[in-house]
Amino acid sequence: MDRWKREGLLSANNGLRNQVEHLLDAYEQKQGRLTEAYRQLEAIRAQAGSPDRSVEVTVDSAGVLADLTLTTAAMRKTPDELARIIVEAVQAAAGHVHEQHQALIAPVAAELDDMPELADIMPEASGLHGMRAYLRGEQNPRG
Repeated sequence: MDRWKREGLLSANNGLRNQVEHLLDAYEQKQGRLTEAYRQLEAIRAQAGSPDRSVEVTVDSAGVLADLTLTTAAMRKTPDELARIIVEAVQAAAGHVHEQHQALIAPVAAELDDMPELADIMPEASGLHGMRAYLRGEQNPRG
């Protein structure tokens, strides 16, 4: 191999190494933010109730009913009416969870969108495609 070719390869290698180091530094800086965002996402809870305050519900971060409180006034309602009120309250609380989720992930998703893909430089490396899709609600982070 001649000297010029060798120097060209060394220069290209150094450039690639610098790109990878820059990306790894960026990933490390974002890791803490992502960890905190996931912790906050898991902790989201929301409450909603019926207009007459006879029913109050709490849903978790997945929008699943976590707590239900019924007053004596609720027990005087017909089964169909009570069921409708409970469903409406759960849907309202789940909507609040969704709003909180969107508000929390928007800045994190924007940060990830601004980051280059390590996989563009090293095809065997994990990329951010799955993480971005999860934050947008498109998939499970493990799937």
